[in-house]
Amino acid sequence: MGEDGSAATAAPKPTGTLRLGRRTFPPGAHAVMAVVNRTPDSFYDRGATFAFDAALKAVDAAVEQGADIIDVGGVKAGYGDPVPPEEEIRRTVPFVTELRRRHPDVVISVDTWRAEVGEQCARAGADLINDTWAGADPDLARVAAEFGTGLVCSHSGGLAPRTDPHRVAYADVVADVVAMVTGLAERAVTLGVHPDRILIDPTHDFGKNTYHSLELTRRLGELVATGWPVLVAVSNKDFIGETLDAPVSDRLSGTLAVLAVSAWQGARVFRVHDAAAARAALDTVARLGPTMADRPPALEGAARADGGR
Repeated sequence: MGEDGSAATAAPKPTGTLRLGRRTFPPGAHAVMAVVNRTPDSFYDRGATFAFDAALKAVDAAVEQGADIIDVGGVKAGYGDPVPPEEEIRRTVPFVTELRRRHPDVVISVDTWRAEVGEQCARAGADLINDTWAGADPDLARVAAEFGTGLVCSHSGGLAPRTDPHRVAYADVVADVVAMVTGLAERAVTLGVHPDRILIDPTHDFGKNTYHSLELTRRLGELVATGWPVLVAVSNKDFIGETLDAPVSDRLSGTLAVLAVSAWQGARVFRVHDAAAARAALDTVARLGPTMADRPPALEGAARADGGR
């Protein structure tokens, strides 16, 4: 019973099925999320897809290469010139409208932490709101509920949007991530977001140093074990660059290694810059057989006996 004497409400239970737009991804299926940044200062492409036509060509190529989801961003994640909501809307909403017309079956995601931007993009046809800043705007989940879109619940270590960590520390980074993202997922369900439309994202490098991001990768199975579909956004990130001492332009091999390890542990959605390479890597993992997430507990325990944490 609840404290007021009413019947206690059961915690929302994820089903393992992911429903976004017109697409249904059954348990175990991998989805490739291709990045298209409508920003002039992206850390990766330095504005290569800022122009409307260039961004459309990038989407067409990504869909041809096997992308299931297109993630449209209107603001660089890290430091840079301020971008007011009106400018972010100008960069994203007309583009989402054209994508919906051009690719009616593709899942359209918008990478934003602002409720007003999420609402305008949802009205234009977006199927998923990719909130990489851990509910910095609490109304964003309400927008997802109102328009029936999906929602990514992430972890940023308490940082405000577009800030980098400085001497960040955790007693246990994985435990901190699990508590935050599952709490946000459960809140979203209470607000009306359908459980089948929710993803959790450990959000590598956001509020974390390289050690933390590597630890999350090693122990990603602990997020998978929550039952919520896990999104990994690791493509060309700094923790890969620091691990390999590689510039942004030379991180594809490291990215594919992390994608494969993540898929083997049961991650479901993979946000990437190279859709073709990611699709090939994930299809290879799928052909290898059951992932760790699908194995019986006894077999998983045996697989982890030599250093599993």
